[in-house]
Amino acid sequence: MLERVFQAIDNQRELVIELQKNLVSIPALGPDNGGDGERAKADYLLGLLREWRIADIREINAPDDRVPAGHRPNIAAVIPGRDTGKTLWIIGHMDVVPPGERALWDSAPYTLRVEGDLLIGRGVEDNHQGLVMGLLAARTLLDLRLTPSVNLGLLFVSDEETTSRYGLEYVLNHAPGLIKPEDLVLVPDFGGPDSEMVEIAEKTIQHFKITVHGKQCHASTPDGGVNTLPAAADLILKMHGLYNLFPERNELFDPPVSTFEPTKKEANVENVNTIPGRDVFYVDCRVLPETDPDEVTAKVREMAEETAKAYGVTVDVEIPMLQRAAPPTSEDSPVVQKLISNIRRVYGNNPRPQGIGGGTVAAFLRKKGIPAAVWATCMHNAHQPNEKIYLRFLLNDAKVAAGMLLD
Repeated sequence: MLERVFQAIDNQRELVIELQKNLVSIPALGPDNGGDGERAKADYLLGLLREWRIADIREINAPDDRVPAGHRPNIAAVIPGRDTGKTLWIIGHMDVVPPGERALWDSAPYTLRVEGDLLIGRGVEDNHQGLVMGLLAARTLLDLRLTPSVNLGLLFVSDEETTSRYGLEYVLNHAPGLIKPEDLVLVPDFGGPDSEMVEIAEKTIQHFKITVHGKQCHASTPDGGVNTLPAAADLILKMHGLYNLFPERNELFDPPVSTFEPTKKEANVENVNTIPGRDVFYVDCRVLPETDPDEVTAKVREMAEETAKAYGVTVDVEIPMLQRAAPPTSEDSPVVQKLISNIRRVYGNNPRPQGIGGGTVAAFLRKKGIPAAVWATCMHNAHQPNEKIYLRFLLNDAKVAAGMLLD
């Protein structure tokens, strides 16, 4: 039976192009990115689901008075399986990011360009790939009149590109029981071009904003002020000591250690002959789940106090972001095992569970005790000019989903 299903998916090339063309033409930018939200894209997807005679469709709209619709749409659609108590959810997000500088695009960002096997346009990978993967699996089941072993659930969410407050987080908090711990949850929103990365864990994301206060003065009379730049430089160098203070390793991740990297530096004085009295810099930390971020904060404050005493400055330590790692999805969970088995069947490769330093919406599920796997075959073009995806990736990823449904 799977051979017949895979052949049917391979025959859907024109459907994939049509879906991507229509999705790309609807920008779906959130208000934080200067757009009107996802309502127009949601209406297009709802029209498809109804045209395909999917009966179980539910809208879970998050109120948001910043957009014309007054809400941010989220859509859940279910095709019943033989075991109606369990669902394979495929979660994709409708919002995209702005195209950025238009001169960097070789064609109009919101017009799909097809070059052989390449599809090019804003959103084709992030995350129309996830939307179309689910739609393609659903359409194949319907065309072949197949009943999957478990329900197929399609969840199309808003607001992934900013906070998910109006998207998956809202759905989980306002539609309790929609997704259950015993369900299989696949988030096709991250992966590699070799199809082997199955993301099951994330690091804590912790940002520090460090403000050094001194006294501004003329550079020719330095004794009249307190120069904050040497103090800031000293503290920046101290931060690398965090690698030695928190040396824990976890080979699930790449890199397998916590990272502590100074990044952004705000401008201080505008002219060369003025000693700065204020310097601000930031540190991006990606902390392994086994390391306590509160202990990291304590060490950073300790370093700041040492620098303050040594240089006669005061130092403020703020934490603009602390996103604690969710409990990892077990490598032995049914969703991970089924996913890996079907990736190997379709791609003939060596898929393996991995952890990442970034954040995905799977964290919201894991914090609710719902195992989730993040996987797709991606070229890592998200947010870039000339965003692209290979059409064959999408077809093969849909085969993986179909295999999980029919096992």
